[in-house]
Amino acid sequence: MSGKNSDHRFPVPKRLTSHGPARVIALCNQKGGVGKTTSTINTAAALAEYGRKVLLVDFDPQGALSRGLGVVNEDVKTIYDLMLDRKLKATDVIVHTEVPGLDLIPANIQLSAAEIQLVAEPGREKILAGVLRPILGDYDLVMIDCQPSLGLLTVNALTAAHGVMIPVACDYFALRGLQLLIDNTVELVRDRLNERLKIDGILPTMYDPRTLHSRNMLNQLYEDYGDAVFKTVIKLTVKFKDSSEKGKPVTQFAPTSEAAELYRAVAREMVARGCAP
Repeated sequence: MSGKNSDHRFPVPKRLTSHGPARVIALCNQKGGVGKTTSTINTAAALAEYGRKVLLVDFDPQGALSRGLGVVNEDVKTIYDLMLDRKLKATDVIVHTEVPGLDLIPANIQLSAAEIQLVAEPGREKILAGVLRPILGDYDLVMIDCQPSLGLLTVNALTAAHGVMIPVACDYFALRGLQLLIDNTVELVRDRLNERLKIDGILPTMYDPRTLHSRNMLNQLYEDYGDAVFKTVIKLTVKFKDSSEKGKPVTQFAPTSEAAELYRAVAREMVARGCAP
């Protein structure tokens, strides 16, 4: 698997001395259980280690991103409040995490009502972009963790984004839906709402080198999508579940583990690809 192994090395990106305006990336896949939230948390934490100022936006009513960073208080203001209450500012809902340089706009189950409540709003596809715009100068990168569906919330995320990163499990059913996501959603948003939107890359996740199926699916991914696929491959490991349970990125929970090093490699590759400033 020459050129495709997860041990591929990229130069450690230099620390930045200034921030913003942020580049916005939506992490999107309509299939659940592909490591999307895990990839959002740990890539962002690795980028923060490299000196980037990163804002995470939990845009999934399940709130897994918020819980994965130890933010479980249901009384906190969330992205739902920010989108529905015009008196609120983004700075009113931002939570500073335990990771230096990493902030969060949390979410909870209330967000599930947003699609219904926003459907009659003028410019409803651009509401997220509007509420984030005033704080883009405070960050190098904004990463939006989308829900596993292709409704109005996901369209909002893609409309606000400069790029989309697609985590894909090395599994037959995950690969089946990938082209539909690209053709029917990303391309449609680019054509009608956000012409700057580009695919930053496809990240292979949940790779189990012990199984022929996983190896075949990874090879198929590279064969079908070529250089669009990250060279770093995220292996299946219990470390991610353990770190989420503790409300920490794996880079803090098990900083010397292979799991942590893999997401540091993703962060370096993002910089090398030009997806992260």
